[in-house]
Amino acid sequence: MAAITYKCPNCGGGLVFDPKAQTYKCEYCLSGFSLTELEALAGADGGTAQEAGTGQNAGIGQEAAGARLYHCPSCGAEIVTDETTAATFCYYCHNPVILEGRLDGSAQPDYVIPFAIGRKQAEEMFQQWIGKKRYVPSGFYSKKQIASMTGVYFPYWLYSCQVDGELEAEGVKLRMWDAGSLRYTERKTFEVSRRGTMSVRHMARNALKKANRMLAEGVLPFQMEGLQEFQMGYLSGFVAEKRDMEQQQFAAEVEQEVQNFAVSSLKNSAEGYSSLNVRRQRADIQDARWRYGLFPVWTLTYKGPKDGTIYYFAMNGQTGKICGKLPVDKRKLAVLFLTVFVPILAFLLIGGYFI
Repeated sequence: MAAITYKCPNCGGGLVFDPKAQTYKCEYCLSGFSLTELEALAGADGGTAQEAGTGQNAGIGQEAAGARLYHCPSCGAEIVTDETTAATFCYYCHNPVILEGRLDGSAQPDYVIPFAIGRKQAEEMFQQWIGKKRYVPSGFYSKKQIASMTGVYFPYWLYSCQVDGELEAEGVKLRMWDAGSLRYTERKTFEVSRRGTMSVRHMARNALKKANRMLAEGVLPFQMEGLQEFQMGYLSGFVAEKRDMEQQQFAAEVEQEVQNFAVSSLKNSAEGYSSLNVRRQRADIQDARWRYGLFPVWTLTYKGPKDGTIYYFAMNGQTGKICGKLPVDKRKLAVLFLTVFVPILAFLLIGGYFI
């Protein structure tokens, strides 16, 4: 296994994927290249990707604590990662590095959704979001804190299928009215039959054990029309994780969710009845298939200065949806209590004294 960096054909600097322009950009000479241009250049001069460690030291196995050791193609420095990291940065020369062997064979994704929101825009959107929160610690607003955001490709399993559903039930309509001192009730029964086919496409599930599930699924949904065939170059300039969960671990849960939704949709289509007594229902799944994709997420962590609690946040790198649990500044809450609730309490007590 080897570490790879994508090099600029003009100056040899590291290329990173630019979400705004959807091209590959050199941060040194500012040249820009489309994927088509890079492929053409690769065919003409033997490639723009530079490998390191392809000899005896390739992918030196550091098994302790799940660590892996690679060498940076640009400066030769050692890069230590855990077993699920597939793309990162060199800590010394800061060039983007893709760990080639991590996404080969069965581990290679079928799809990728490229980042559509760049770092600057992500920082601005996050600042706007926290700017509306009045009781978070002041240190949470610092530029240094916001600048620690990291762009990460998270692994997701994508489930698609066809569902053939059928419902047979008795629908009851009740009508009541009064005539003089009497109340009448009219009860009509109907045979209700519903049948239909539902198509499920790209239902996403988090495929990384170490990921915070609340965040990994909290940034969903992604817009699946943005799916691209996987190309390693999309990872350049970002961190990427490979899956360590297989679809069998949650296949039963996903299938049950799909079946429940199909049956619920059939019931909801039978409107206008006072009650619906189901006699028979089924939802048969056909043509089930799983695909594997890497989706863009901006991540941020904040460590509470007093208790050391770690707070995690995530932003969908395609849509901008943000989720996470915010820290609370108890001093700001105390000020709110003293300036609002205490005067109100004093007013009520004084008012009650004179009544």
